[in-house]
Parts: sequence; structure tokens; C-alpha cells
Amino acid sequence: MAFSSSLKCFSWSLPHTAIPHPPPLFLPHKPSSSNHFATVSFATAQHRDHLSHHLPPDFTPKQLLDALRRQNDETAAFRIFDWASKQPNFTPAPSVYREVLLKLAKVGSFDSMKRVLDEMKLAGCEMDSGSFLIFVESYANFDMFDEIPGVVEMMEVEYGTKPDTHFYNFLLNVLVDANRLKLVETAHSGMVNRRIEPDVSTFNILIKALCKAHQIRPATLLMEEMRSYGLSPDEKTFTTLMQGYIEQGNLDAALRIKEQMVATGCSATNVTVNVLINGLCKEGRIVEALDFIQRMSSDGFYPDQFTFNTLVNGLCKGGHVKHALEMMDLMLQEGFDLDVFTYNSLISGLCKIGEVDEAVELLEQMVSRDCSPNTVTYNTLISTLCKENQVEEATGLARVLTSKGILPDVCTFNSLIQGLCITRNHHTAMELFEEMKNKGCQPDEFTYNMLIDSFCSRGKLKEALGLMKEMELNGCARNVVIYNTLIDGFCKNKKIKEAEEIFDQMELQGVSRNSVTYNTLIDGLCKNRRVEEAAELMDQMIMEGLKPDKFTYNSLLTYFCKQGDIKKAADIVQAMTSNGCEPDIVTYGTLIGGLCKAGRVEVASRLLRTVQMKGMNLTPQAYNPVIQALFKRRRTTEATRLFREMMEKGDPPDAITYKIVFRGLCNGGGPIGEAVDFVLEMTENGYIPEFPSFYQLAEGLCALSMEDTLIKLVELVMATAKFSEGEVSMIRGFLKIRKFQDALATIANILCDERSQRGRWQAQPKSRN
Repeated sequence: MAFSSSLKCFSWSLPHTAIPHPPPLFLPHKPSSSNHFATVSFATAQHRDHLSHHLPPDFTPKQLLDALRRQNDETAAFRIFDWASKQPNFTPAPSVYREVLLKLAKVGSFDSMKRVLDEMKLAGCEMDSGSFLIFVESYANFDMFDEIPGVVEMMEVEYGTKPDTHFYNFLLNVLVDANRLKLVETAHSGMVNRRIEPDVSTFNILIKALCKAHQIRPATLLMEEMRSYGLSPDEKTFTTLMQGYIEQGNLDAALRIKEQMVATGCSATNVTVNVLINGLCKEGRIVEALDFIQRMSSDGFYPDQFTFNTLVNGLCKGGHVKHALEMMDLMLQEGFDLDVFTYNSLISGLCKIGEVDEAVELLEQMVSRDCSPNTVTYNTLISTLCKENQVEEATGLARVLTSKGILPDVCTFNSLIQGLCITRNHHTAMELFEEMKNKGCQPDEFTYNMLIDSFCSRGKLKEALGLMKEMELNGCARNVVIYNTLIDGFCKNKKIKEAEEIFDQMELQGVSRNSVTYNTLIDGLCKNRRVEEAAELMDQMIMEGLKPDKFTYNSLLTYFCKQGDIKKAADIVQAMTSNGCEPDIVTYGTLIGGLCKAGRVEVASRLLRTVQMKGMNLTPQAYNPVIQALFKRRRTTEATRLFREMMEKGDPPDAITYKIVFRGLCNGGGPIGEAVDFVLEMTENGYIPEFPSFYQLAEGLCALSMEDTLIKLVELVMATAKFSEGEVSMIRGFLKIRKFQDALATIANILCDERSQRGRWQAQPKSRN
């Protein structure tokens, strides 16, 4: 078979495994890293309490075998065998020795197992390959795969037993399932060298190995080679190839294999059909999957639990959660019990579309139907609740998880820590981090990155560096994301020198810099007016094989626009275009702002129109500078018209837009009614008027004896800013006795309060229909 040539990308080598001389028999102990076992001689084993095993002196091999099988403790079973083997009526039976080998294999007492083989050999007991397969399986269970090829040499050289096709199939399959493909090649070469004939199972196992190595073409050729051995592919052969093609993203090729399978007269089983249904669902081809089920139903296929679960999962991933819930109802009608996979798919689907309450209801239904949620179930809900800023509810759910005996894993802790960091509960996040470590859950790179970012955002740079050192001491390697977070934190805190030191440290630590690394430091240098060094860093970026992107150019552009150097700003845009980096709306918005700052409003207006003609969606960043410049030049009508155009054609105005327009209307000397109407408009959209301009408007209304209008506007501002009942009562009291100055002063104090600003100035704007 051409298996070796199919995997040329691997360097195959036969591991040398020395087979030591059998030592005295050992009592079983679990294998340690040094592979040492506590020794007790088989001939002199103590504590032979034969009364404990209730064997009569004239026991039969069957009675001995039953006694051994009843023992859950391997040491006790070993002692029974030790005692029995010394009795005069002891008859060596393969089944007894096999049972002892199985008991020893459970605890990985390999030296003792070899001693048992020696006893079998001395007793003249027949040995077959099954005894040695116990070694193969036990080595695999203890992750000692390099020892497995040596089993073949041991059975041949020391015990005179020849491996057969069945033995090699078992051995190969164990190695393939563990993804030890180099050892697969070694074992297969041994099989070929010993001239052991392969059967269909051998080919199927090797095809599975090639598919795991993403060698689909060689796997297909291996199937074709089967006929030269007088063998025909079976359902498993075809299905394995289909699965291989699906995992490579080539579903159409998998469907062609299915047609080839039918043409050879090989019937498809539920496994084959489910593999293809799963492939269709993974690609989002749900309708085709349902049609395929209909066609296969005419050939005798009937959907099973796996089929329904695959469809539910596919529908949820495609965003068709309503249809997935209907499929769940159909499952129940057909007599299938919903399992944890079904519920997890539905809960995940509901969470993705923001239906968190419905997901929690489904969890409650899951529990009521005696289907135990697992860590994945809870983590999905906890993560979603944290992203929705419902950290308290997420924490409650984590407590439920723990109360049910399910240990929170790193994903659980990470979701909660992320939620706490987002909601600025930094102290609680650190407490949870400590609890995580105390409970034996090892933090990962994501955990450390979140907390380092949290420290950086609060200017606690020393603590951030300390956490990075702890991360390394705990065996969690530093990576580019951690370094980028630190560089960003230092830049935002105007510690550019320290940011540069961290940047240089990356090279010493062998951590490759990426575009984000360079862009972050370039932006920091530009904001600190070190544009020449930023330009040099961009050159270094290019030399390292990284291409500057829009973020790189926009940082430099922003600097020149703020400096009013329009020529250099235009040069940046030109360089950006010539290097194949298409300017985005941020680029144009920045340039428009620079032009307005330099007094070139007409040019800025023309650029705005040019960008509009390019089909870009104009943002407030592009409109705001032009609107502001027009108001400053008392071109109120044009400014207002541009604002209305923005409302109609661009993105919704932001808080800055409303501030610019309201200030412009109050300062523009136009009809006072326009400013009044604008206050109504902006409060309706959830924005609060800037107080100095509002005060100016209030003075104008009082001068025109329009106090009633002022009172209505004050009521709107209080409602939009969500003043407390006490605050509202106080202001209304001043208004009632016509003390407008006192009312306005109170409003100013409330709005200027630092804590109030967070909740009031950042009011949520209403979405446009």
C-alpha cells in the first residue's frame, strides 16, 4: 500500500524501545512521571488473606475468574491471584491471566504485566495477540504512545507470538484516534515488512489517518488501491472519505463520493446520511439538507437523534432559531428525548439573537425534563448575560452551576471577569481572579489580557506590568496581544518612552510584532507630536514585511490636519492611495476637518460632495466640521440645510452635531423660534442641550416675555436628563415664583455634576425608523 508516500510531509522514524529483562512482579501503582512502581515480590507477597476472597481450597478456574472479576480494587485482585497461583490445584487458564492483565492495565503497572506474561510462558499457557493488545490499550490510556511499537517486538522476540491483521488493525486505530500519525507510519511499515495481509478494516483505518492529515487525494487513491488486494470498499470506507472532504470544506466532492458509493452497490447507513446532512448544515445549506432527507427517506432512511440535533444546530447557527424550535417540537412528537446537545444548540441560538430571557426559560425547561445542563450550557448564558451588562444575573447563574456540582472552567471565569471589567467593577474582577486561582482553575492568556487592559484603562500601569510578570511565572507565555494592550495603555497615559521600551522588549522576547503593534505606537507618537519618529517607525514596519493600513495613515493624517498643514495631509492621502490602501470615511472626515480648520470651507464642502458621489455613507465626523464652519461664518441657512441633508442621507447626528447646530442657532441671530423648535427636536431624540447655549436661549425668551415657553423647555430637559423627584420639585418651585435665574443655576449645577454627566450627557439617542 502506498501509505508511506502519501504522507511525505512527515518525517517518519522508528522509535527505539528497549525491552528490559522482566523484573520481579510488582503490586500495581499508578504510573508516575518517572515511571517508578512500588515493588512487592510475587513470590513473597504478604497479606494473603484468602478468607477475603471466599475461594474454596479446591476452587475451579471459573470460580477464580469470578472472584477476580468481582474485585474493584486492583491490588486485592492481584493478591487473590497471588494466593491462588500457589495452590496445588491451580490450573493455568488464559482467561484468568487475561483478567489479571486487565486489572493491572487499569493502573498502568506495566512491569507487573510483563511478569504475568513470564508466568504464562513458564506455565505453558497459550498466548495470543489479545494479551498484547491489553498493553497497547493501556499505553494509550496513559498517553505513552511511543511505547506501543515496542509491543510488537516484545511479543515476537520474548514470547514467540506473531501479530496478525486483527492485532495491527487495533494498534493502528489506537494511534490514528490519538492523531499520532508518525507512529502510524512506523507501525504500518512493520506490518508491510512482516508481510501481514491487510483487510478492509486496515484500509479504512489508514484512509482515516490520511483524512486526519488533510491528505484527501492520497486517501482517495488508497481506496482505489483496495481492488488490487481483492478487497472492495465498504460503507465505512466511503463515509470516512466523505467526512474528510467535508472537514476540508469540499461538500460537493463528498456528495460525489456518495454517488460513487451507490454506483458500487454499497448501501448507505444512517451514519453516512448523517455525515452528509451535517456537512450541508455546516455550510448553511439547510433547505438542501431537508430535501436530502426527503430523498433518502424513500430509500428507507429514518431520521434519528443525531439527524434532528444536526438540523437544530444548523438552523440555530444560520439564525433560524424559530424554525429550530419547531424542529424541537417535531423531535418530541416523534418520540425523541431532547439531550444536552439539543438544548445547548437552542440556547446558543437564542443568545445570539439577543433572546436571553427565552434562553433562560429553555434552561429551566431543560432542568424540569431531567436533562442535566453542562458547563457549555451555563457558559453560553453567562457569557451572553455579561455582554448584555447583566453581570449580577450572570454571577447568580454561576452560583447555580457550582451548587449543582459543576465546576466553573476558565471560560466561565473569563466571561464573568470580562463582564465586571466592562461594567467598571475592577475590584470585584480582581477578587474573582484570585478566587479562580484558589479553586485551581488556571487563568489563560485571555484572562490576563482583560485584567491588564483594565489596569491600563485606569492608568495603573505598574499593576499591569506586575500582572504580566505573574502571567509568565505561571507558565502562560506572553503573546503579541498582551504586548499590544500594554503599548496602548502606556500611549494613552502619555508614557511614550515606556511604550517604546515595551516595543523593543518584544524582539528580545522573540514575540513577533504585528500591524496593531506598529499602528498603536505610531498613533501614540503622532498624538505626542513626534511625527518624524512615527514616519520612521512606518518605514521599519514596511521593512519587517508589514503593509501600512488605513489606521497607520489616518494617525499621520490626523496629526497634520490638527497642525493645519493641509499640503502634507494631502500628501498622506496620495501616498495611501498609491500604495493600494483605499481611504475610508475616517480618512475623508479627518481631511475635511483639517480643511475647515485651515479656513478652506469651500474645498471641504466640495470634498464632502466627492465622497458622497463615491457611494460612501457619510458619518457625523464628515458633516460636523463643515456645519460648524458654516455657522461660524453666519451662513446659518446653509448649515441648517446641510444638517437636514445629514438627517436624510447620512448616519444619524451624534451629540456633537446637536451641540454644534444648537449653539449655531443660538448665536446666529436668527428667529428665536428655530432654536426653540430645535430643543424640542433634540430632546425628542434623547439629547440634552448644551447648558451655556440653553442659558443664552433662556435669556432671549425672558427678554421677549416668553417665560411659558421657557418653562416647557425646562420640563423637557429635566425629563430627558432624568432628574430625580427632589431635583424636579426644587426647580419647579423656582419657576412657580418666577425665579428663573435660580432655576437655571440649579439646572447648571445638576448637569455639571461629574457623576450626573455619566448618566445624563451620555443619554441614549432614539433610533431612526
